[in-house]
Amino acid sequence: MTFSALTPVFVAIICVLIGIIWNSSKKKVKEEPSRTSKKEESRPWVDEDLKDSTDLHIEEDDDGEWQGLDNNIEHIPFSPERYSEEDMIKRSKEFYELLNKRRSVRFISDEPVPREVIDNVIKTAGTSPSGAHTEPWTFVVVQDAEMKHKIREIIEEEEEINYKKRMGERWVTDLKRLRTNWIKEYLDTAPYLILIFKQVYGKLPDGKKKTHYYNEISVSIACGILLTALQNVGLVTVTSTPLNCGPRLRLLLGRPVNEKLLLLLPVGYPTKNATVPDLTRKPLDDIMVVI
Repeated sequence: MTFSALTPVFVAIICVLIGIIWNSSKKKVKEEPSRTSKKEESRPWVDEDLKDSTDLHIEEDDDGEWQGLDNNIEHIPFSPERYSEEDMIKRSKEFYELLNKRRSVRFISDEPVPREVIDNVIKTAGTSPSGAHTEPWTFVVVQDAEMKHKIREIIEEEEEINYKKRMGERWVTDLKRLRTNWIKEYLDTAPYLILIFKQVYGKLPDGKKKTHYYNEISVSIACGILLTALQNVGLVTVTSTPLNCGPRLRLLLGRPVNEKLLLLLPVGYPTKNATVPDLTRKPLDDIMVVI
C-alpha cells in the first residue's frame, strides 16, 4: 500500500529529471554554433577569408564542347633564345641578385611614374600561363586621387576590425615585429593602385558561362610575374590581401560579379626615408630538395 502510494511521486520526479536533462541537451546544441562562430572570428589565416560569394551562382554549361572561339588552334614553330652554359649561369645569377633586392615597402612616394611603364608591367603579367589559356585576370589600375582615398577608407575600416577581432592574437603578434597595422597611408600616396581580380568564370559570345580552370592559381602566377616586372623597372610595392574588403571594393570599382579581388598592389618609388625590416631569406638547402 505504501509503495503504491509513493509510485506516482517517483514517476513525477523521474519525469522532471528527464525534462531537465532534455532541455539542457537542447540548450547545449544551440550554444554550440555560437561558440564555433566566436572561435572562427579569431582563427588564424585561412584561404576562405578571401572568398567573395556575393551574387555568385555558377552553373557550368557542360555539353562536352570546347568553350573557346576556335575549334582547332593552329600550332606554329617555336624557337626561343638559347644561351651558352656560361651565359646561362651568368644571367641566372644576375637575375637572382636583382630579385633578391625585392622588398615589401610601405613607404611609397607620390612622385609620378610614367603610365607607359605601368602598361608594360601589366602586359608582362598578362604573359602568365593559365588553365586552358583562359587568361582569367583583370588588372584594375587606379590613379584618381579621390578613388584611391575611398579605397583606403574601406580597407582601413575593415583592417581595424581584422586586427582587433578577426585575426587572432597569434597573427597580430607575428605582425608586430614588422611594425605594421591597419593604417595604410601608402594607399593615398602611391601614384597607382593595381587591384588584381580573378575571373571565376568567363562569358562566351552567346552569353553562356565559360569555365575558367584553376583561375586562382593562374592569377596568382600572374601576380608573381607582375612583382618581378615591377622590380625590374625599379618600382616598389607591398602585397596586400584586403581581408573582408573584396565585395565592397568590387562594387566601388564597378566590376562584374564573376570577378573576385585577389590582391592589391600600391605601386611607386620608395620615399627617401623609406625603411624595411631587417629580414633574411632561407638558404637554398632549406627550400630545395634534389632527388
